[in-house]
Amino acid sequence: MSYLEELLEGVEVEWKDFGEVAKIQRGASPRPISKFVTDNENGVSWIKIGDTVPNSKYVKQTKQKITLEGAKKSRVLKKGDLIMSNSMSYGRPYILDIEGAIHDGWASISDFEDKLNTDYLYHYLASEVVQHYWLGKINSSSVSNLNADIIKSLQIPIPCPDNPEKSLKIQKEIVRILDTFTELTTELTTELTTELTARKKQYSYYREQLLTFDDSEVEHLPMGDESIGEFIRGKRFVKTDMISEGVPCIHYGEMYTHYDTWADKTKSFVGKELVERKKLRRAEKGDVVIVAAGETIEDIGKGTAWLGEEGVVVHDACFYYKSDLNPKYVAYFTRTRQFHDQIKKHIRTGKISAINATGLDKAIIPIPSPEEQQRIVNILDKFDVLTQSISEGLPKEIDLRKQQYEYYREKLLTFPK
Repeated sequence: MSYLEELLEGVEVEWKDFGEVAKIQRGASPRPISKFVTDNENGVSWIKIGDTVPNSKYVKQTKQKITLEGAKKSRVLKKGDLIMSNSMSYGRPYILDIEGAIHDGWASISDFEDKLNTDYLYHYLASEVVQHYWLGKINSSSVSNLNADIIKSLQIPIPCPDNPEKSLKIQKEIVRILDTFTELTTELTTELTTELTARKKQYSYYREQLLTFDDSEVEHLPMGDESIGEFIRGKRFVKTDMISEGVPCIHYGEMYTHYDTWADKTKSFVGKELVERKKLRRAEKGDVVIVAAGETIEDIGKGTAWLGEEGVVVHDACFYYKSDLNPKYVAYFTRTRQFHDQIKKHIRTGKISAINATGLDKAIIPIPSPEEQQRIVNILDKFDVLTQSISEGLPKEIDLRKQQYEYYREKLLTFPK
């Protein structure tokens, strides 16, 4: 028999209407606004929807305070009471870690401590079963919010109803298990995020070092020097031109969200007829696609080596760089500080910042031997793989932990009716 089965074996459960075991009221918004005071004056914390932190369990502080007179016309709650949104993000619960008065976008839940553990109630209200229940009520009626009557009608499971001491002990143990999963997820997220940050810094450091040479070591030339390379601007097409199959294409917006140092497949395509009619330009294998416009100056100039066998259509907010240099070496170079420091003085700023071919032409690039270029690429590829594996693994691992928590939450909080 599992620990969970032992914990709940033979436990009688009574289902009670929420309104029978807790005091549920809607908040109130006193008027006029002059009732509000600044944080450095005496007053009562004024809890609004915007004072909550996403994915947080508690409300710990507020941005405003309300006068004592104003608080009397609102709904004043004590630390340990629960509040629940009744209009936006329907039914999301929070535990108050402060005393305060609540806005009318909240429902208050208080006076339940003799029957329900605060955290047990929080976990139950946050469960998928209850969240779906709220959505069902909203979608099947003419009301647009969770009024007090709807909340009061929710069925709450109370284990061992005839033995309050044992009931609260069981609830507390359920909370301990669920909080353990929450803490593990938080610890894992912190550890992996720290690891990812450290790896990115290490990667950036070595990339900068490996691509920096003294003038006496190797030749340095402008990227637009006719002896080494040429920047060619893509031609205009729009997002509505992009389709699921056809000629491979890269839209400039995808350079920020989808592409990294190299690619041999595209996310999007355009029709062959469009390519021919508009005479769209294609980068070939070994060219480097460089983004030339965007909302942030820092991302402009980043390149992606195109290694696909088929040519790729390039958007007009990008250039592709044709040269005999190792394409991945060039792509890595475009992601260094030394490259960006050179081109940023040529970036035109505005709502959309951009750079032209002349600005890119002037960037000086070190040109070691082909063998040295490949050696550098091999080292940076290893850093890239390591960083990418952590970047991809982080959300997956966190998601698995959350799924584990949600599984046990539903199992621990599902009782027979």
